Amino acid sequence: MTESLDLRSAERSASAHAALAGLTLPPAVRAALDACRTVVVPTTRAELYQIALGPEGGPVFDVVYDVDGAPVKEADVVRCRNGIAVNFPDDYLRRRDPDCMRIADDLPTDKPRYADVFGESFAQTKAETLEWLAGQDLVVVPFKAGGLSFGYPSLAIMPANAAFFALTLVDLQGWVTFEELGPYTPRSILYVAPPFRHTHFAGRQVVVHDRSTTLHEVFAYNLYPGPSAKKGVFSVLLDIGEQEGWLTAHASSVRVTTPYENETIIMHEGASGGGKSEMCQEIRRLEDGRILLGHNIVSDEPYFITLGETSALAPVTDDMTLVHPSVQNESGRVVVADAEDGWFVRVDNLTEYGEDVALERVFIHPSEPLVFYNIHGVPDATCLPWEHTLDSSGKPCPNPRVVVSRKQIRGVVSEPEEVDVRTFGVRMPACTRTAPSYGIMGMTHFVPPSVAWLWRLIAPRGDKNPSIGESAAATTKLEHGGMVAEGVGSYWPFSTGTKVAAANLLLRQLVGANRTRYVLTPNQHIGAYKVGFSAEWLTREYLSRRGAGRIRPEHLVASRCPLLGYTLDEMKIDGQLIRQTFLRTDRQSGVGVEAYDFGAKILTDFFKSELTQFLTEDLDPLGRAIIEVCLRDGGIEEYEALTPMYA
Repeated sequence: MTESLDLRSAERSASAHAALAGLTLPPAVRAALDACRTVVVPTTRAELYQIALGPEGGPVFDVVYDVDGAPVKEADVVRCRNGIAVNFPDDYLRRRDPDCMRIADDLPTDKPRYADVFGESFAQTKAETLEWLAGQDLVVVPFKAGGLSFGYPSLAIMPANAAFFALTLVDLQGWVTFEELGPYTPRSILYVAPPFRHTHFAGRQVVVHDRSTTLHEVFAYNLYPGPSAKKGVFSVLLDIGEQEGWLTAHASSVRVTTPYENETIIMHEGASGGGKSEMCQEIRRLEDGRILLGHNIVSDEPYFITLGETSALAPVTDDMTLVHPSVQNESGRVVVADAEDGWFVRVDNLTEYGEDVALERVFIHPSEPLVFYNIHGVPDATCLPWEHTLDSSGKPCPNPRVVVSRKQIRGVVSEPEEVDVRTFGVRMPACTRTAPSYGIMGMTHFVPPSVAWLWRLIAPRGDKNPSIGESAAATTKLEHGGMVAEGVGSYWPFSTGTKVAAANLLLRQLVGANRTRYVLTPNQHIGAYKVGFSAEWLTREYLSRRGAGRIRPEHLVASRCPLLGYTLDEMKIDGQLIRQTFLRTDRQSGVGVEAYDFGAKILTDFFKSELTQFLTEDLDPLGRAIIEVCLRDGGIEEYEALTPMYA
């Protein structure tokens, strides 16, 4: 039996090397592939799925590496009826470390360079990484960074026992074969070497980017795919876009069709946890059909609305939204397409059966088995998306994920779409008279492109963001009502370039879309109301029902805080008036003007402290003028004079 297995491995390896022969690779990479014990190039997704279950095919497979002579378990894979459940023994590995990116090259960057952090060049560690890979059984998969339609041919190399990582990568980027791609030179290469986390980086997640103008190499020294298979590919696209003059937005987008058959494309941006995935989700209803808009934490009063029929949703993009130059037109709106073929869906807000029937149907009865992360898996049982893995604290992990192909989502839009409205979501803490905070944003604010740009430069991340692990300093700041900036476009954590270059690209994009409506909307809290994502969902409902119709100036009320632009004097959905206190938090009895102004000062001071770093000679003159308005406490009319608002 052993001889038969060895023979199959030899045959597989020979076939794999033949498949790799058409690649133009750096000599050191080619040498590593030629020297490795075996290399497998899966010919189908089903084959890769089987490899991910380990040599015995499950039901439980421990992913273990030799670290200085001792076995260290990095993950375990459980075979379930509807997919594989991947879990990590260490809480730290279950979410992305926001400080894991290191830059190994000499191209322009504002990110920490490897040499500055570790006191030596990356060259030695890079060579050791390739040497380690050369001693392993490998899985090699091709992929197109940016999705099948517009993506750049790329390559991923990893140990065979980490095949679940390869499965995640190709599910996100789309299955493609070497035969389909033909001979090519990879635009990016992703390497995975898990034990280096222990041998070189003291247990830390580290992802090293080594760029040139023709090749972007990503070295992943951990197995949680967030900072590498997911955001590492995002980094590649941002790098290419910065060189070519276009952007990949950190955004979701959805085609909303009202009961009156009006269609509106809404693109939602924001820091991690800002509501991007939720923008494509149905409004949550109570058992009696009502919608709980908010619950007042001061008066203990709930506020409900009733909608007989809500709009139909057709997701366009989920997280990485390609604004590729090849699909742009002269409409005055950006045209978007999905940069991924699959989605990394966070399901922390699924806590019991029936909360999101459409997603649950996909997760429980998929057309092909899925990959689940940080979700409890029982061998050969159905993996349930609301059974989140418990952290060492005994609390559910706040970052459970499911990798699902776009083709499994009902009604998904596969063609590029023109965006009518760009919303921006912010996690807001509660704000009350006795505990004032920056949680003063009303349900729906309309802003000119200049203010929309400022929010995207800062991308505030606040109020218990579930997607990433926070640094000690950030945790302290958030716990005490402070704010943390995620940075330009909220994609800054994944960008390998410079902030000012990204800011200029973003400004040109926003100003160029002169027939786009820009809106701010909060989640979690509106003043003294706990709202979750209901405000975002109802804002989506209102904007789509309103369509492209003009909002007359007399129906807009300037916010007390200029950074919040305008709100509506009256908001009506399906004939029902939204209580004005949801639109203007200063009118809430539990908040009032004094607490509002206190929160406005927190917000404004934070913006000022973050914006000064952009005032360099490389900044677009219009951008400088916009920032100077903020620094001198200018009014909303000054922002509008610089960039007129499409309302």
